[in-house]
Amino acid sequence: MVCIMTSFTLHSRLAAGSHFLGRAADCQVLLKENASFPWLLIVPEVADGVEDLHQLEPARYAEVMELVRELSLFVSAYFKPDKLNVACIGNQVRQMHIHVVGRSEGDAAWPGTVWASTVKSPWEPGRVGEIREAARRILNLE
Repeated sequence: MVCIMTSFTLHSRLAAGSHFLGRAADCQVLLKENASFPWLLIVPEVADGVEDLHQLEPARYAEVMELVRELSLFVSAYFKPDKLNVACIGNQVRQMHIHVVGRSEGDAAWPGTVWASTVKSPWEPGRVGEIREAARRILNLE
């Protein structure tokens, strides 16, 4: 049985490379610090050692996947990419996290992967706040 932790610590690499947008479904929603791509993360607040989606209880899995769907709809409507990439990889950071990345033909990594891209640009001042406000309003984030 997999339990949600009452105390949760976000992995230091995820914290250092992202902006907190809010919480929903006992998950943290983050915006990657790379304005080259609309790249958001869902970090389920689960016990240490729970790294992959199949390890979640069925009801918890359904909650997380519904948030993936809702965040995907948000990224599609707000950023208007050509394609969405969704992945739960975790080869470098083992803490469970799901990437929702908007991709557009001609973006800095197209057609390759964003993970292999060396192009990194910070968000312009104020832009993170705009995205946070939109995400909180549309997704009802805490």
